[in-house]
Amino acid sequence: MSNIPQVGQPAHLFTGQDKDGNTVSLKDKQGRWVVLYFYPKDNTPGCTTEAKDFTEHLDEFEKLGADIIGISPDSSKSHGKFIDKHDLSIQLLSDPEHKIIEAYGGWRLKKFMGKEYMGVVRSTFLISPDGKIAQVWDKVRVKTHVEKVLQELKNRVS
Repeated sequence: MSNIPQVGQPAHLFTGQDKDGNTVSLKDKQGRWVVLYFYPKDNTPGCTTEAKDFTEHLDEFEKLGADIIGISPDSSKSHGKFIDKHDLSIQLLSDPEHKIIEAYGGWRLKKFMGKEYMGVVRSTFLISPDGKIAQVWDKVRVKTHVEKVLQELKNRVS
């Protein structure tokens, strides 16, 4: 059973490490919109597309007062290589023990080619400047996802 935060609920506070080992906390983002997205693995096709799409639209998100944070179980070192390889400008945090991912209901049973396993279900949360969940996208399909998130933010800010 997943515990996905619902619209209107306070966002779970978290602290994670970026590619340089710096601590990043949701508490530090108070007063700004946060696009928090969870993805399975660095350098896989869907995850690369999603990260590049968020990077491509980063200026638009920033103009609307939003920060983008991506989280996966990969190590900070893996994130560093991923960022360098694809020239990404978004912030990626490492969650090897899935604590943040689980708090947001993203660590679930998955099926692939007849096998079941636990893994990250791609999901995105729009967190309002007052720290509440404003929108949830669960089981995200990468194509056009970033544009949908951007449009939702534009609708709320304007």
